[in-house]
Amino acid sequence: MAATSPTKREQIIRELRALILSGELPRGTRLPQDELARRFDSSITPVREALRALESENLVVSEPHRGVRVAGIDFEKIKATYIVRRLTESYAMRRAAIRLSPHDLRQAEQLLEALNEATRRGQSDQVRKLNKEFHFFFYERCSVPSLVDEIDALWQAFPWDLLLNSPEASETSETEHRAILDAVKAGDADEAASALEAHIRRSFAELTRRFTGTEVPDPFDINND
Repeated sequence: MAATSPTKREQIIRELRALILSGELPRGTRLPQDELARRFDSSITPVREALRALESENLVVSEPHRGVRVAGIDFEKIKATYIVRRLTESYAMRRAAIRLSPHDLRQAEQLLEALNEATRRGQSDQVRKLNKEFHFFFYERCSVPSLVDEIDALWQAFPWDLLLNSPEASETSETEHRAILDAVKAGDADEAASALEAHIRRSFAELTRRFTGTEVPDPFDINND
């Protein structure tokens, strides 16, 4: 059965989301509907519907008499998203790690190699795509499809555009991804989940340094307010 082509609304949602999360549309950028309609060769209606959908994801905000703009950063929401990501993604990884076949492990290895090669070549768009594919390769094998949907919503709400793209950060991420995969290949579900949590924690710390200019206590620690 042939795949259904995306509607104009779905196309605009997908492309606008990518533009925002890549940083190509910076935080605070105004989004006039007529300009977007021209950009996407569309009528106003699917543009308006797409903006409403993105507003539900907290990626854009609508203000009376001022129109729509790319949402700013609510650091309290970022912290909450980070905490829920650590809880749900580590659980999904723990479940997936005991369900992967040798064929799955070979596929994961090939995916990591492709991600590392894109990183070395500086192909930022491909890196973002393959990074998500690498993580969701495991989550999609946790045998709880609705949990995968929830994790995907968390990823959509996370401000990936604020993460640093320095060579040091890329090298660290490569090492962390390798630790995750090695733990899975060793059949150690707890270590795979622990390696994933460390990866998410480091990414959050990097994001907060970019956003606040300083170190922030880990909000996942129950002793921190």
